[in-house]
Amino acid sequence: MGAKLEDLIKKMSSKPQFKYYLQSNKYFIDEKTDIWSLPIPLSIKKLKRTEGISVTYGEYFYAVRSFLEKNEFQSITSAISQHLNQNIKPEEIQEIHIYLEKHGEFYHPARIETFMNGSKILFVLNAAISSAGKGFIKREFEILNKLNNEFSLSFIPKVYSQGEICIKNKNVGISMFLGEWFKGFNEFHISQYKYKQAKTDSSIKIVVWDHEKGNFFLSDDETLELYSQVAMILTCYYNAETFEQIFPWHHAAGDFVIKLQKNNVETKLITVRQYAPMLENKNEIAKNNTGSDIYLMLEAMLVFFLNLSIRNRLDRLDGVGEIVWSGNIAVEGTLKGFLKGLSQIAYNNLLPDTLAVDFINYISCFSKTDLLELCNSIVNTYNPMAPELSVIRENLKNHVDLLYDGLVSSRSRLET
Repeated sequence: MGAKLEDLIKKMSSKPQFKYYLQSNKYFIDEKTDIWSLPIPLSIKKLKRTEGISVTYGEYFYAVRSFLEKNEFQSITSAISQHLNQNIKPEEIQEIHIYLEKHGEFYHPARIETFMNGSKILFVLNAAISSAGKGFIKREFEILNKLNNEFSLSFIPKVYSQGEICIKNKNVGISMFLGEWFKGFNEFHISQYKYKQAKTDSSIKIVVWDHEKGNFFLSDDETLELYSQVAMILTCYYNAETFEQIFPWHHAAGDFVIKLQKNNVETKLITVRQYAPMLENKNEIAKNNTGSDIYLMLEAMLVFFLNLSIRNRLDRLDGVGEIVWSGNIAVEGTLKGFLKGLSQIAYNNLLPDTLAVDFINYISCFSKTDLLELCNSIVNTYNPMAPELSVIRENLKNHVDLLYDGLVSSRSRLET
């Protein structure tokens, strides 16, 4: 009996120690902190309780802790083991820090920092409390798994485990999944920029929210590369044969993140809400068409590209303000990234290696008027209540003019 008790005490003392924070090391909280018993905002729009649900900060942190502790820390040890490519046991983890990052429309994500042998390994834990959020979180876990299995790319997070934790004494469950954290990456948004010098070509720039080193603005070259990488990533995951694509996505929601290191821009996509064909079946674009499969492919690709070019220009000012339209540099970046993505699609799917050239030749058959009409048709499919509609329609003609000129230049370069 004495030996068993000693083993039990030893096992308990070897468990990781938990600490809780609000976003950064500056905001440590525990049961003695006033905010611990306050309800977390479940709606970012009204910042109040919804669906009759109330979850306190303390209940949130304990639910996350319970998820990580479940089945002798199986989820977190498995994730660390996969990350390090070696078998890790719970007693090797000294501390686990849980940071509540923010309150989104559907998720309340936490950054999980694990400490072992002097090193720190980070993960993200997405948590959903509302019924809508729970529906999204289950589907997103499955989609991320599917895409990571089908594509040999590293632009979206790996996912490790999922589950639900019920809050004690309440009929409330929190759905969660544990995934990869992109270390050093930060959210970005269009922001007002005050130039120190009088000569300026724009009053808006991209600001990167770097909570550690301080916010900073991107240069024009960095902005061009950012928009290019966004377009390239979405194109790489586009299935040219089934028309499946990642959509919806929004810059305003912070779906993409950026890391700038030694003037090198690297971009990732941190969430995938849906992956489905843009059309229910090929017959929808094959109506009245007797051409070959490559023609159908190019026609669907044109719709994908035009929609991408429009969506890539939308954001909210500083992430929370009015809907804003990016500078013209986004058009050049989108076209550059799209064509680069097409090359990747062709390489990975044994499609014609001339896919980019074929697309440019195909779209060159369209006049500016044709492209504007097609863009208007695409915009007409958007939710009529969407707040970005008026901004899109106000800028669409100029957008198509820039797009057309860029396509002409691309064709000239490809022909030389």
